[in-house]
Amino acid sequence: MIALEQQSITSVWMFSREYGRLAGAGGVKDVVSQLSKALARWNNRKVSVVLPCYGFMDPEELGFSRLSDPLEPDRLLEFDVIMDYTDLERRERVGVWHRIQDRVQIYLLEAQRFLEKQGVYTYTREESQREPWKIQGQGHLDYFAMNVLLQKGGLDLIMLLDDKPQIIHCHDGHTAIVPAIIRECGGYRNYYRNSSPVVTIHNAGVGYHQEVSDLPFVRAITGLPWQVINNSLLEHSFDPFLAAAPYAAITTVSENYAHELQQTDEDYLTGWLGHRLLDGGVEIVGITNGIDREAFNPADHERMGLAASFQVGSQADDLSGKLACKKSLLGQICQPPDEQDEERIGFISQDPGRPLFTFIGRLSEQKGVDILIEALELFLDDTVEASVVCLGSGAEGLEQALAAVARDPRYRGRLCFLRTYNTKLANQVYAAGDYFVIPSRYEPCGLTDYIAQLFGNLPIVHHIGGLVKVVDGATGFAYLDNSPENLSKTMHRALATFEDKPLLRRMQSAAVEKIDRMHTWKRVMQVYVQLYKQCRVDSSI
Repeated sequence: MIALEQQSITSVWMFSREYGRLAGAGGVKDVVSQLSKALARWNNRKVSVVLPCYGFMDPEELGFSRLSDPLEPDRLLEFDVIMDYTDLERRERVGVWHRIQDRVQIYLLEAQRFLEKQGVYTYTREESQREPWKIQGQGHLDYFAMNVLLQKGGLDLIMLLDDKPQIIHCHDGHTAIVPAIIRECGGYRNYYRNSSPVVTIHNAGVGYHQEVSDLPFVRAITGLPWQVINNSLLEHSFDPFLAAAPYAAITTVSENYAHELQQTDEDYLTGWLGHRLLDGGVEIVGITNGIDREAFNPADHERMGLAASFQVGSQADDLSGKLACKKSLLGQICQPPDEQDEERIGFISQDPGRPLFTFIGRLSEQKGVDILIEALELFLDDTVEASVVCLGSGAEGLEQALAAVARDPRYRGRLCFLRTYNTKLANQVYAAGDYFVIPSRYEPCGLTDYIAQLFGNLPIVHHIGGLVKVVDGATGFAYLDNSPENLSKTMHRALATFEDKPLLRRMQSAAVEKIDRMHTWKRVMQVYVQLYKQCRVDSSI
């Protein structure tokens, strides 16, 4: 057995459905890309990432090239992955795109099952318009087959490249059966005997586990033994996290979320997954996500797509650039939209010197959007001093409800709903805003609070999960008991600070200084490296 201090981590593979600007639907894309870059930046580590090549991607435009067969360099690498159905033996063909970015080796698996998808996890509005059975916002019907193809395809790719990863880090339920496959399935078991798996739960909420109730289908497509499948049932469905538990270190994305999952009744939101793991002797390790400041640096305004440059922190004594960013955004939305405009509902006609509240996120109940909608009505009924911009898309019912409030004559000129999402526009909203609302019912970590703080946009959060890192009255505003009334009251409390510019400046600086002190990826990466080393020690016992 090699002692912990003697361990050296030199080879890590990441399995994920999201990565940076290539493919994303939430915070997973940022965590996987930024952790990968941080690991690759120091100690000459080899870090590789495998994810699907979706239909919305153009690999050549993204700088990728076809990967050649290591044994026959004149031929492109293509291979078949066994993807049996219950009563049908079958295979699916996979090709590979590759590029090196920020010292990270990135591999895209190209297969028909991935190419036909225009969204990472759900059907898009355009797909729904073409084929009505593909309901906008609904998860892909073949989600489990997509997950299995990524996992088996990634494992086959590593073997074809003759790589020997020390760590295989699997992100969320979409990739969580990898540990069981490499320990229990012939053809993988011996090759990966010296690889240590880690599984990170980015979201343990009901509906995020990627569970399957058709157990014969699970047996056929994964190749896992019946004993493993039967031992991995949660409410009679196969649960990938439970399948991973006997073979992998299980982590989640904040210490407080790990506590909630295994030590409080908040675990009911997961279907009691956390308590089930604890009953089996598995302790979830909480590691709070970091943030890459340079990825969200308003001083680099051209790259960020901002109208002007500014910087938040103790060294910044001039935020005039932030006011210019607010004026620029309001200039884009200061007139009523065309009736045919499906992406903008409502407008902001108020003076840019007045406070601007913002929201950016997926429109879902988990994100508390239904609570936000009611709170906005309460808040705007009580004040004419503030305006609100909301950016995002998601569940059709929530989109319609938010659009109805934005069209309400009572809020004319004070509320704008941008029913879309792109990174440049998001940066503009972050930079323009004074206050950033996060009313999530639960939030494993939260990255938008970090991003808002880096843009001088003070977060207003439901104090739950990873959002407890926002210090009420010091780095933002927080409330308990997630109700429209409490959210509205906290927005009013934030509003009362707007005219106290020295106080706002102190809070803005304190938020960024806390990030620098506690939440950089260099610091968080070191915690992961210690975990990886412990996994190597444990696997050698």
